[in-house]
Amino acid sequence: MAHSDKQSVIFEDLQRMRYQDAWDYQESLLKENVRRKTEARTREAATVSEQGSNGLEINSINDAAGQPADQSTTHHLLFVEHPPVYTLGKSGDMANVLISDEERAARNIEFFAINRGGDITFHGPQQLVGYPILDLERFYTDIGKYLRNLEEVIILTMAEYGLKGERSAGETGVWLDTTVPGRERKICAMGIRCSRWITMHGFAFNVNTDLTYFDHIVPCGIRDKQVTSLQKELGYAPDFEAVKQKVKRNFEKVFNVVLQSADRTVEA
Repeated sequence: MAHSDKQSVIFEDLQRMRYQDAWDYQESLLKENVRRKTEARTREAATVSEQGSNGLEINSINDAAGQPADQSTTHHLLFVEHPPVYTLGKSGDMANVLISDEERAARNIEFFAINRGGDITFHGPQQLVGYPILDLERFYTDIGKYLRNLEEVIILTMAEYGLKGERSAGETGVWLDTTVPGRERKICAMGIRCSRWITMHGFAFNVNTDLTYFDHIVPCGIRDKQVTSLQKELGYAPDFEAVKQKVKRNFEKVFNVVLQSADRTVEA
């Protein structure tokens, strides 16, 4: 099947990696894309200026879809599992951290205040964390649509296990039973950062996650709502690698892209 109409996304499974190391890697990919985009825009501006000074007609530097024609940036999707860690978004409230620094250290749980949106959340083993580094100018410049599409990836994956994933009005992430008071429970948290329309951070999908870690925080700053996992909902522990493969396929479907391994050359 030809994929000429689909953009390529470099996929890497980082396996188990400390949060700081994965954060640094994301930052490096984002900064490289920002650098490439800035240089490309500078070249475009110089070309337009030269055309204008020569009295030539200046055409819009856009493709047929109205998106920038520059293809210098590279899309990435990272999968990772983190050792136990709490992360607090830039708009988060420390009051939602219910564990003392001493107890947290005794339990070997790290803590980071970070530059994504959202409040406090937990990452740990058997939780699938996905970090897309995408140039949204090559897709659409709509953060809301991007978040809804990330949610759709997880909703489609849950459907393959016979579960109905839902959105909760005014809240990001993927939930179950959002219309049943007292039964609402979150299975996937989301928080992103976007710089020059290039994304980082992403989603945290509870697969076989130890949910007791959430007892020490107010997850996402939302009180009186539960947190759940695929394992808890199904009554058994699904194969973690199989879940990854389903999420990858659904990411390709929702974003209309082709995932390629990092060790392969991505053709322009």
